[in-house]
Order: sequence, then C-alpha cells, then structure tokens
Amino acid sequence: MVKTYCDICDRNFKDEFGLAAHNSSKHKNGTVQTKKKSYTLWFSFGLAVVVVLFIYFVYFQNSGNANLLSNNVQKVVISMQNYNYYPNTITVKVGQPVEITLDNSVGGCYRNFNIPQFGVSQYSASSSDKITFTPTEKGTFQFRCGMGMGKGAITVE
Repeated sequence: MVKTYCDICDRNFKDEFGLAAHNSSKHKNGTVQTKKKSYTLWFSFGLAVVVVLFIYFVYFQNSGNANLLSNNVQKVVISMQNYNYYPNTITVKVGQPVEITLDNSVGGCYRNFNIPQFGVSQYSASSSDKITFTPTEKGTFQFRCGMGMGKGAITVE
C-alpha cells in the first residue's frame, strides 16, 4: 500500500503524486517550510493610523473649547485659516477668566480683536500679548477683527 498521508502537516492526499508534490515544496530535508507571513500591509495600516491620530491631536488641538488651567483661567489660542479666525467658534464657562492669544499666523486688522458685549477691544501686537476678560452672562456672542472682516462666535455656558 502506498502512503498518501503527510505526518508533518497531518494532511491526506488523493495519491502518492500529490504527497510527493507536497513534500517537495513544503518539506525539504524533513522540515516544514512555512510561508513567510507578510506583515507589511498591517504595519503600514497601523503606522498610517498612528500618523493620522498624531496629526489630529496636534493640528486640531484648538477645537474651540477653552483649556482650563489650575488657576481657573480658560486659555484659547486663535490662529488664522482661510482668511478667518480659527477656531471661529469658542466655548467658555461663565464667570471664569478667559485668556485669548492670537498666534503668529494672525495678521493685519485681525490682530485688533473685539467682543463688544464684554467690552473687549484690544490690539494684539504679537503672540505674547494676551486678551483677557471674564464673561458675565451666558449666551452666544460675536467676536470680530477691527474692520469686521474676520468673525467668529464665543459661546458662554
């Protein structure tokens, strides 16, 4: 009787030719030749996910919500994107001081920052200048540049 069973792989074959073909491709010198698994695709996918998450957290950290510091000052950094303030919607809490910084991407009349309802009208010459105020009432209020070209809204909760 001719053997058609591979002891190493625990597989049956129809005939001895199938077993011989299997052994010649899989078992050279009696050892199992395993396929090298390609992890390149999974590695690339994982790397892409990490890069996207990194960009998301770094680039979109100015989501419009104020960062509350230990001394209860709400800090917001505003930049300029597509000829307007970014973020152009900001959320802060009522009764807690707010500190707005215009970063170096903000230029021209956009550096003159105004929130009329809170009496804020300040020119910020550089990113080291801070625009500070304490919102006294809840609601949504407009902010704008000196010429009214750049606009946004601040929501006080």
